Amino acid sequence: MPKPVILCVDDEKMVLQSLKTQLKEAFGDAYLYEVAEDGDDALELIDELNEESTSIILIVSDWLMPGMKGDELLIRVHQKFPKVIKILLSGQADEDAIERAKDQADLHCCLSKPWSENELVETIKSGLAKL
Repeated sequence: MPKPVILCVDDEKMVLQSLKTQLKEAFGDAYLYEVAEDGDDALELIDELNEESTSIILIVSDWLMPGMKGDELLIRVHQKFPKVIKILLSGQADEDAIERAKDQADLHCCLSKPWSENELVETIKSGLAKL
């Protein structure tokens, strides 16, 4: 059975690389780490992984991205996969978007950019503890 996936979504390649590095350091080989550069890519990847019976257990998504914003992505994911733990990461999410994600996507947490590695890891651990 394939390892569960933690998906990071951000339109900045440097942010994705940082997240992936920090997650690998914190969680090692326990999970697969996938990345997507926007909401549409993320939804496509989620569908592909689902078809391969690979479960995504957690998503860390930026809020401000071209096309689909992070709250919309998380709401759409929640409609199909309500058990996925969802974390919003943003330097500029507005309060309405955060509230929408909490109400409609069961948002676990919203972290501010720049994030602290410790805060990110602890937030993910507390999210995974809910599974």
